[in-house]
Amino acid sequence: MWVFLIRRMLNTIPILLGVSLVTFFLMSMAPGGYLDTLSQNPQVSPETIARLKAQYNLDKPWYVQYFAWLKSAVRLDFGYSVQYQIAVTDLIGGRVWNTFVLSACAFVLAWLVAVPLGILAAVKRGSFVDRGSSVVAFAGLSIPEVLSALLALMFAAATKDSLGLPIGGAQSSLYDFMSPGDQFIDRVKHLILPVLVLASVEMAAIMRQMRSNLLDTLNAEYVTAARARGGGEFTVIVKHAVRTAINPLLTLLGYSLARLLSGAFIVENVMAWPGLGRLTMEAFFAKDYYLVVTTVVMAAGLLVVGNFIADVLLAWSDPRIRMEGKRS
Repeated sequence: MWVFLIRRMLNTIPILLGVSLVTFFLMSMAPGGYLDTLSQNPQVSPETIARLKAQYNLDKPWYVQYFAWLKSAVRLDFGYSVQYQIAVTDLIGGRVWNTFVLSACAFVLAWLVAVPLGILAAVKRGSFVDRGSSVVAFAGLSIPEVLSALLALMFAAATKDSLGLPIGGAQSSLYDFMSPGDQFIDRVKHLILPVLVLASVEMAAIMRQMRSNLLDTLNAEYVTAARARGGGEFTVIVKHAVRTAINPLLTLLGYSLARLLSGAFIVENVMAWPGLGRLTMEAFFAKDYYLVVTTVVMAAGLLVVGNFIADVLLAWSDPRIRMEGKRS
């Protein structure tokens, strides 16, 4: 198992290097930059622009800039944001945490709701529960996240007096003056709508997959044999059918996190959530090279972590995968 884990961890290094290299190259191909825009300000002298370009290596070819950035990134120094005039590490610290909290809450909600609903829909096939779950899943897969986020904002605005749900953002303007308990409640209130929007699509996909897997498993011969041995229906379903049907979902765990992160980029920008996705879009439009590369690498790192967790869970549930990795 340790050999399997080490091999998977080593495989992440070339992935992150490739993502950073491609991102840096593509950003260098884009015309202009933040300092070019700043140079149009008559209050900023050409000498100041030249000094800033030399300070941030922006007067050198892109590959020289990349290797200078990579040398510093090894020491966890990801450069300096010329747009915000602050170290990139200090800038993205809180943003990464906000994106992680949003994606993690949506992930937990989607799996906790979708898996039991998928099991119930398969066991009660053709019933009102099954049909209702299918309608919910169809709606979740059909409505784009952009439209869902906009509808959620309209709902929050329409019910502001009755429900008091915040309209965008991650905290209230008086957050710093609240007690710790009130601060926690305020953050939870701001999380409700973004989490529901982000989890809706993933919830529908997982529920449909779980239902399909369990329906196939319930017709398997070993499940019929378990019933013939006198096992109770609940025991047969939970111990034999569900355990087998849920294994394919483990392979989707990494992709589930990937979809949540990509969806978080949309939700953050629509609902003004101060996360990594919104910061990436702001840095991209401002052409803040080092900030764009670092945020993209951070997002790729979160995806790699999700896939790594999926590999670990799958190897834990199926020892044959560990043996195949050892032989290869």
